[in-house]
Amino acid sequence: MSLILDDVNRIAHLARIEVDAKEAEQVLGHLSGIFALIGEMQAVDTAGVAPMSHAQDLMLRLRDDAVTEADQHAAFQAIAPQVEADLYLVPKVIE
Repeated sequence: MSLILDDVNRIAHLARIEVDAKEAEQVLGHLSGIFALIGEMQAVDTAGVAPMSHAQDLMLRLRDDAVTEADQHAAFQAIAPQVEADLYLVPKVIE
């Protein structure tokens, strides 16, 4: 996929990023390089390769799902500006 300068300006507009002419040329070069790398990666034959979640066959160490801290619910709600029925009340921000 080849990009032109108009594509870069359109992408910048959609992303609400201000890009001047000099920066647009640099971004065009970077994006073209990225797309070239993607093209090289897609050209590799991966027919016999099974999908994997990690490059090495590792298992994460899991800890027990146990409570390790004391319940401080009442202490936190005691300093809250407004609380009702164990819920924090906040001002309405969207009308």
